[in-house]
Amino acid sequence: QVQLVESGGGSVQAGGSLRVSCAASGYTYRSYCMGWFRQAPGKEREGVAVIDGGGVYYADSVKGRFTISRDNARNTLYLQMNDLKPEDTAMYYCAAGWTSCYFRSGSWYLPEKLAVWGQGTQVTVSS
Repeated sequence: QVQLVESGGGSVQAGGSLRVSCAASGYTYRSYCMGWFRQAPGKEREGVAVIDGGGVYYADSVKGRFTISRDNARNTLYLQMNDLKPEDTAMYYCAAGWTSCYFRSGSWYLPEKLAVWGQGTQVTVSS
């Protein structure tokens, strides 16, 4: 029974930065795919930064701007977001799945029923 809790979201102007965190508690085990996903109104949930098989992968839209990292001692996952754009506005979720993520049309995806998800933290970027 793993629980994930996101924090650190907020409202910033274009060009600004934010760092969101995901703290894990309860039983933990190695996941095949874990990382950060976002969902904007009217759009499908997509992975912006994921870790799978020891590799780190980013969505095309955030390469060079976002960085995923972890603190093993605190069992916490982070997402550093720089040079934010209005199109980054979304609810951001962390997730840990027992299946691999897959790449499609520039983003990464993970079936919702095959993963543990946090409640999300809102990120809003204004121009």
